[in-house]
Amino acid sequence: MAWTKYQLGLAALMLVTGSINTLSAKWADKLSAPGCNGSTEHSFQHPFLQAVGMFLGEFSCLAVFYLLLCCDRRRPEPTMAPPQSFNPLLFLPPALCDMTGTSLMYVALNMTSASSFQMLRGAVIIFTGLLSVAFLGRKLVWNQWLGIVITIVGLVVVGLADLSSNNKDRNLSQVITGDLLIIMAQVIVAIQMVLEEKFVYKHDVHPLRAVGTEGFFGFVILSVILVPMYYIPGGSFSGNPRKVLEDALDAFCQIGHLPLIAVALLGNISSIAFFNFAGISVTKEISATTRMVLDSLRTVVIWAVSLAVGWEIFHGLQILGFLILLVGAALYNGLHQPLLARLPWGRPQAGADTEGLLAADGASINGDS
Repeated sequence: MAWTKYQLGLAALMLVTGSINTLSAKWADKLSAPGCNGSTEHSFQHPFLQAVGMFLGEFSCLAVFYLLLCCDRRRPEPTMAPPQSFNPLLFLPPALCDMTGTSLMYVALNMTSASSFQMLRGAVIIFTGLLSVAFLGRKLVWNQWLGIVITIVGLVVVGLADLSSNNKDRNLSQVITGDLLIIMAQVIVAIQMVLEEKFVYKHDVHPLRAVGTEGFFGFVILSVILVPMYYIPGGSFSGNPRKVLEDALDAFCQIGHLPLIAVALLGNISSIAFFNFAGISVTKEISATTRMVLDSLRTVVIWAVSLAVGWEIFHGLQILGFLILLVGAALYNGLHQPLLARLPWGRPQAGADTEGLLAADGASINGDS
């Protein structure tokens, strides 16, 4: 069936905003400006402040939800169900996981390339699958186990490509640390997804409202934590002149000296809001499979732009790693089933859980951020 103009618009919005989300964050990392008190020009390395901005973008999804609800109520026949009452504290545990995982990923983005960063995020399939078996009692079928194994191989190949890349801006220890932080973040994101499915989805909360509520918790808590971070030594993880975990004042001074940084940050904040809306809508209006394919295309766009602007050097192993990761994700999410359905032995096993990572009712409400 051909897509409507609305569906094509949603797919394009998801692809563009998803790509902008990572590229704008990396762009901000690449910019340099003087800081406070006459400090010398240095890179804008403020991952925790960037994470606060991301949660502000998620928080804005609440405004989008109530705007859509208001417009829907003006229709002769409303299609949106009235908001259900729920305990907002249900979102606190997954919000804490989201806050931790996002902060780690922004730290890692300073240490690795944008394309490797995006590819290594595919590790979430591994940990989500294993945790769903351990804590949700699911049974994975052969293609999901095979998808996990292939994904592990793909991660190893991408890691080797990252290690062998000759980049003057990053040393070997930074690359290894960055890649490990991304993997650690995916473990936390997988825990977040399991918590959301176990405690949140059964309350039938609209996805945009759920994203906005988690964004509220993340924005408030991380904003408060920025205060003690101003005084805690950060050592090698710090990129600011005072060598503390996060120097928000230095960030604002850099923005004042170079307003282009604010443009990059606003791109990151706005893109995450539109990306969450587009991702949820694509799952609802088209399919979860389409969402996975678009997410893979997002990796290609990020990689192509990074090469075009000279942020990284082409490495053939990355192509191999990306293709392996793509096969792993496709198998895990069941994209092979239309082909195997034509064969007698290719039918799904009875009683097994064939739901993919991005299934409409089981997807992380903001795991793609």
